[in-house]
Amino acid sequence: MQNEYVYVIGLMSGTSLDGIDLVYVTFNKKNYKDFEILYSTTYPYSSEWKNLLKQAITFSDEKLTQLDIQYGIFLGETINSFIEENDIYTIDFIASHGHTVFHQPENGITLQIGSGQEIANITNHKVICDFRTQDVKLGGQGAPLVPIGDELLFADYDYCINLGGFANVSFKQNSKRIAFDICPVNIVMNHYAQQLGFEYDEDGKIASEGKINQELLDKLNSLEFYQKEPPKSLGLEWVQKEVFPLIDSLENDVPSILRTFVEHCAIQIASVIENNSLVLITGGGAFNTFLVQKIEEKSNLKIKLPSNELINFKEALIFAFLGVLRNENKVNCLQSVTGAKKNHSSGKIFNPV
Repeated sequence: MQNEYVYVIGLMSGTSLDGIDLVYVTFNKKNYKDFEILYSTTYPYSSEWKNLLKQAITFSDEKLTQLDIQYGIFLGETINSFIEENDIYTIDFIASHGHTVFHQPENGITLQIGSGQEIANITNHKVICDFRTQDVKLGGQGAPLVPIGDELLFADYDYCINLGGFANVSFKQNSKRIAFDICPVNIVMNHYAQQLGFEYDEDGKIASEGKINQELLDKLNSLEFYQKEPPKSLGLEWVQKEVFPLIDSLENDVPSILRTFVEHCAIQIASVIENNSLVLITGGGAFNTFLVQKIEEKSNLKIKLPSNELINFKEALIFAFLGVLRNENKVNCLQSVTGAKKNHSSGKIFNPV
């Protein structure tokens, strides 16, 4: 019976730097929809790691190589803690997203740190990681990668939307899976909430007390990215170049910045959802009740949120699933989503040495 199932640890570190999401999940090899998250945990980053990962974008090549190893060791030790705490003994492999430092697919660049070899050596398990690089080499965006999971695990929904550092969407159109990044979300809102001494704006309370700055809202909605056709994806670099300077030039009251940005997100997200749709919303932003309320208003939909476990761990779950597909040499990157030259099976495999 056991060999009908594959047992995987999946891990994800998002751009909003909340921490490392870990899942221990089992998939039925003959019917992937038959999956179960057995254990799930988020390990928050220490302030030291947060600062290192924030600054990594400015590091030299040599310093980044060191950080890749250092972060791989840290991930390996974190996974070992997870295994020990949950008394896990059956593991076919570990699938790791790594942490994105650069993402400039238009320049042929994407970098996720967290050395797969270090993780394999420390955990003594096979590791599958670096899912984006091959896609970028094939002319794709290297993102989003989650839609293959939406296609094969969550096909009952018309739209799958993740509200993380960025909002991204995945849906079926003319029998093809379409997906793209919609707009920044937590990467911007957390940045400003932290100026008031909060990690994030819980339930959107600070935003709900602010006023909409109409000029700022209009300029945000007019950013060139929103006029582009998919496939398209966003990175921290774009936010630092286009969004922060724009906000800082037009508004300095944090509640009003957050209120305006919630409105902006709701407008952009609602613009991609058709009426009477069944929508799956996951990611940390799903707990921002004010944001979800505004998305409902703008899209004229009633959104029913899934379990907290799925909200928090869907991306880690799907990276485990990407590993399953790569391990079986099956397609896990869709040309229709990333714009690559072809569908392909992406990810590098490392065995302990």
